[in-house]
Amino acid sequence: MSAPQVITLGCRLNAFESELMRQHGSDAGLSDAVIINTCTVTAEAERQSRQTVRRAVRDNPEARIVVTGCAAQLDPDGFAAMDGVDRVIGNAEKLEPVSYMSGDHPPVEVADIMTVRETAPHLIEGFDGRARAFIQIQQGCDHRCTFCIIPFARGPNRSVPIGAIAEQIRKLVAAGFGEVVLTGVDIASYGGDLPGSPSLGELVRRLLATVPELKRLRLSSIDPAVMDEALFQALAEEERLMPHLHLSLQAMDDMVLKRMKRRHSVTDALEFAHRARNARPDVIFGADLIAGFPTESDTMFENTLENLAALDVTYFHVFPYSERPGTPAANMPTVAKAVRKERAARLRLAGDAMLSNYLGTLTGSYANILVEKDGMGFSEHYAPVLVAENPHPGSIVRARIDQADDARLYATLAA
Repeated sequence: MSAPQVITLGCRLNAFESELMRQHGSDAGLSDAVIINTCTVTAEAERQSRQTVRRAVRDNPEARIVVTGCAAQLDPDGFAAMDGVDRVIGNAEKLEPVSYMSGDHPPVEVADIMTVRETAPHLIEGFDGRARAFIQIQQGCDHRCTFCIIPFARGPNRSVPIGAIAEQIRKLVAAGFGEVVLTGVDIASYGGDLPGSPSLGELVRRLLATVPELKRLRLSSIDPAVMDEALFQALAEEERLMPHLHLSLQAMDDMVLKRMKRRHSVTDALEFAHRARNARPDVIFGADLIAGFPTESDTMFENTLENLAALDVTYFHVFPYSERPGTPAANMPTVAKAVRKERAARLRLAGDAMLSNYLGTLTGSYANILVEKDGMGFSEHYAPVLVAENPHPGSIVRARIDQADDARLYATLAA
């Protein structure tokens, strides 16, 4: 059967859920629909979500327009009132097959996400147009960072049992995927709600042991506050666990972190990096960062820049601070938007320099590249690489790094 068109905004968890929605829609014969899976992590993300809905309505005059995702969960009536929108469904409802079956559905189906206590293991066939697959290991978040609205869109922390995750990975490996990324809202909190309270590190070790045919396992963003001994052990002993950790830092000044209500300090983050490097000397780090958080002074911002250099972060993912109504930070003294923009630009420049410097050190080395499209792919360390011979998408090839520029590596297949 024909599948609906699914437009995905936002995070890797949304990418996973979009594949599930595409599958449910196809099974239900829902070929005449366009489903927009929205994001609300920042005000800009929400603006883009509404813009995407308007564009979908304009470009698909005969289609049924269904809106879901985090922005729709928080403002269902607002999206339902948009011209051309036929249905709005919540983050819980979008994962249920019944939501896509024919029948008399109300125009708005959005339950109270805070009452959801379980996350069912959702099995999917594959990922449309992707060389790597994303696997949901948990949903929701029990923490209340002062800037973040996402817990109210995703609900409480709830984990998928290890056996169900392993079954999903086996299915994807059999379908030809060489790399799987474990994703969720707060994957470092994995397992606390399951019998025996398995940790994220224990999950990683068990998955690699029980699915030996999986070639590469990668983690999405993790919280450095969680010092999981099993995770460091896996990093040290499991070559199939990729040596690239993306940290949810947000800032690297203790006063800013305290006002954000983050669980880690600057010292905690540096200690995390130290322990990770002791376990795997070649590990590299990415970081999520917020520029211009309320009350952030020039000195606090400079502390963040200096401490990021001390931690030796390679990949910067930068957001200017964005007020989210209903969060404590929205009531704090603000930093001027022009200053937020300027600080975000400085962070990105620092990140560009760190990435360029790192890539420059790799010339003459060898890497295993997961090829995605048109010869472009990613190394074990998530470095972008263009392989001259344009290998088949989805293949993992051994290549020699011949040269580097500021943004990528250039390689040829190893003899």
